[in-house]
Amino acid sequence: MRFKTSLTLLLSASLLGQPVWGQATTASAPAGDSQAPALKTSRPDSTRPDYSKGAIWWPHFTSVYRTTYVAPVDMSNSNRLDRLLREGNIYLSLGDAIALALENNLDVAIARYGPLLVDTDILRSRAGAPIRGFQGGISTSSTASGAGGSATGGGSVPTIQSVIIGGPTLVPLDPMFTGSIGWGHFSTPLINTVNTGTNTQVLQAGTSAFTYSQAFLTGTSVSLTMNNRATNSNVVRNVFNPSLSSSASLTFVQNLTQGFGRSLNSRNILIARNNREVSDLAFKQQIISTVTQVENLYWDLVSFIEDVRVKQQALQTSQKLYSDNKRQVEIGTLAPIEIVRAEAEVASREQDLTISQTQVQQQEVIIKNALSKSGVATPAVADAHIIPTTRLDVPKVEAIEPIQDLIAMALQSRPELAQSRINMTNSDISLRATKNALLPTLSFQAILTNNALAGQVNESFAAFPGTSTQTPSSLFLGGFGTNLSQIFDRKFPDYSVQLNLSIPVRNRSAQADMAAAQLQHRQSELRVAQSENAVRVEVRNALIGLQQARARVDAAIKARILQEQTLDAEQKKYALGAETIYNVILAQRDLATAQSTEVAARNNYTKARVEIDRATGQTLGKQNVSLEEAYGGVVSKPPDPIPATPPRPNP
Repeated sequence: MRFKTSLTLLLSASLLGQPVWGQATTASAPAGDSQAPALKTSRPDSTRPDYSKGAIWWPHFTSVYRTTYVAPVDMSNSNRLDRLLREGNIYLSLGDAIALALENNLDVAIARYGPLLVDTDILRSRAGAPIRGFQGGISTSSTASGAGGSATGGGSVPTIQSVIIGGPTLVPLDPMFTGSIGWGHFSTPLINTVNTGTNTQVLQAGTSAFTYSQAFLTGTSVSLTMNNRATNSNVVRNVFNPSLSSSASLTFVQNLTQGFGRSLNSRNILIARNNREVSDLAFKQQIISTVTQVENLYWDLVSFIEDVRVKQQALQTSQKLYSDNKRQVEIGTLAPIEIVRAEAEVASREQDLTISQTQVQQQEVIIKNALSKSGVATPAVADAHIIPTTRLDVPKVEAIEPIQDLIAMALQSRPELAQSRINMTNSDISLRATKNALLPTLSFQAILTNNALAGQVNESFAAFPGTSTQTPSSLFLGGFGTNLSQIFDRKFPDYSVQLNLSIPVRNRSAQADMAAAQLQHRQSELRVAQSENAVRVEVRNALIGLQQARARVDAAIKARILQEQTLDAEQKKYALGAETIYNVILAQRDLATAQSTEVAARNNYTKARVEIDRATGQTLGKQNVSLEEAYGGVVSKPPDPIPATPPRPNP
């Protein structure tokens, strides 16, 4: 019983003596969840939780063994959408559309978890564990275009992947306490009694072993081990029975070649922190992509609504022609066949109007899905019409910066280029670690052990025949306290040092890893150059696209003015009887086509401006988007006021 009590005290002392590791400021668990540990912290410059820090071990010993609390998904929309909903219509400005996307878009919501996942890698790297790496891309599912033909924002949608990490095996940086306690009863029949004094040896043994180990970034590992063995047997030759033997060993190991140095053993920590920057840049890239697509969706809706009005005007003109022809036929001044032609034209214009109206409806569905977490599942949102309040304007004078300035701006601002450069840095770190793995393994080891023995005098002791009985030394009389005294007084010390050398004869595995690391490094260099070249091409194409769009707008405006003049002339000739109705109908068709072409040209011009902002990395600045607000999912800017005379609801 005293032996077991002593072991319990030793275990408690070992636990109380453990240092505090991975300290973090804890946050409270949600109400009603008393079992959720306080593991989530917030950074002073952000509302985002920080999973790169573990729980505080002291004084809450069990917190590190409990599940990390992660807040459940919130599928409710922001109240901005309700504030924009009036009498079955959503009065939506471009600024509010972008704000709703930052607050409710599911692509953005999914992207918010990317940096948090990389935070867990930082925590793993601090423990000396292999990191999972970062792999991500740009999601466009909730802003995908439909039959309306909305642009997707242009450019590529890359997949971001961290480099392969090589080098020697990492040392575990988290301290480890291991312990074992055992007890056994052993009966052994013997063929002689010389050494034991009995033919049947009966032994009861209790054992315990406790080890505290710790490794460091220098490639050093230290372990402290305490072993105890308590025995009670019927062997009459033993001087002490029961007896307790103990030993305390301190082992020190230092890597001298492979695995030596802080810079080598901290490589995972550096790469994990770099991956955190990559994940932040990936989130920024997702925001740029989402904002760009929302802009394109918005301007498509504006142009589709304008096209509906063009089609309505064309229908009204055709209906007026049909009505005029019908009266002339009734009074006998026009052949009846002209009514059929006019009626056919009305049917054709009605078909065009229906197509344009359904195009608007499709675009509304796409926008609602992009700006709402529930999409069209909410009846109030599904049944509402979207009324854009931002006008689609084309400036009279085109302000275009020199192409060299635009390219320089893009090379500095595009997040994917920064990601490539950081991955290049990670590749450098991995390359140096892989080079270290080429070396033979040489380590220095030192072991210091203090031994102890204590027990009670064996009352059944019987000396070997022919030998005299000697009084046992009082140094060994006692229990666990005597053992500890012998250990701390270093009565029976052992010392040993050794060098361990391991030389791979051909070293082919390390050579292959080194070649692969260098090849990957060269790939990273080429990817950086490839990304920069792609950005230059995108900027030039965006500028050319803007120039083309501007030329099409100017041409479309001139064509529409000429068609208006042509129709007016044809109608006057027809009124004087100098023209046929067929030519009037053709002029009407040409005007409707010219008007639709102008609407499309204006829309394409506006989207060309959106694309050049994206290509140069200026989207967020032009739209006053805050990344911190995007990460928090709350935009501080209030909704734009509804105009005193709002536009008409969508037809």
